[in-house]
Parts: sequence; C-alpha cells; structure tokens
Amino acid sequence: MNTKTKISILILMGFLAVTSCGKKETVPADQTETTEPSTEGEAAPVTPAAEENVLVIEGNDQMQFNVNELKAVAGKPIKLTLKHVGKIPKEAMGHNLVILQEGTDQAAFALKANDAKATDYIPESEKASVIAHTKLIGGGEEDTIEFTIDKKGSYPFICSFPGHVAMMKGVLIVE
Repeated sequence: MNTKTKISILILMGFLAVTSCGKKETVPADQTETTEPSTEGEAAPVTPAAEENVLVIEGNDQMQFNVNELKAVAGKPIKLTLKHVGKIPKEAMGHNLVILQEGTDQAAFALKANDAKATDYIPESEKASVIAHTKLIGGGEEDTIEFTIDKKGSYPFICSFPGHVAMMKGVLIVE
C-alpha cells in the first residue's frame, strides 16, 4: 500500500468515525442559554424544597457520612433519606441517623446507645432527647423518615451504632 492510499484510508476512517458516532444536535448561539423556563406545553420545574425539606445523606463502610451539615426550613415537613452506600451488613457496619435535641450530650447518649441493640441502638431512657431517627440499615439499604421541626436552631445528628459517633456526626441547621 502506498502512502497516498494510506492517507486516503485514514481520511475515510476519520470521516466515518465522525459521521457514524451519532447525530449531534446543534443549537444556535442565541439559544444556548435561557433565563426563563419554557411554558410551551411544559410545566415549570418544581423544586422539592418549595413544598418540603428534602434531604439525603449517605453513610459508607469507612464510618463516614458524606456531609456533616444539613439545612432545613423551620415549620416545613422534612423528608430525610439515609443511604448506606457500603456493602457490609448492618450487624457489622450498621448505620442510623439520630437527630437530637439541642444541648444533648452526644457522648452520654452514645454510651447508653451501646446497650440498646434490641431497639436499633436508640436507648429507651433517652427517647426525650430524640427528635427523629431512621432505622438501622446495612450496606445497600436506605431508610426515609418524615418529621417537622418548628423551632429554629442547630440540632446535632449522630450514628448511634457502637463506636460510630466519634466519626459520624453533624448538625441539622433549621432556619
């Protein structure tokens, strides 16, 4: 094969690669950005936070939440989902999310939680300190809870599985 034939084949292959990889739709420059949502036959997008506070937090096999701060609006329903993105079962690496009243001693709560395996590490003696909590979940599972906090403030949250509170904690800021 001579050089001219090789070049022709390369050009042809390049042309075929560009044209066979699917049609790319082009948009005129004046239509690349819109500042207002289209109302033509479409409903305007609804932001879930407008109706309620929708929060998602993940726990993993390294005993970590993916965030240490959540925010919500006071007096509006809160829908909180805890996802365990790891693979280890709950018996060995279980996670829950417990939202505590302001001023709760987290270490004291966690110490009592160590002995509360039968109730997913939520001690009966400390129920008054708990605003809301998920169930205990293992790798690949998730749990969603719904609750409302009327009073603005900073509410600590923890994982009460034994030994996890040192690394798995944060704050829910209600504004």
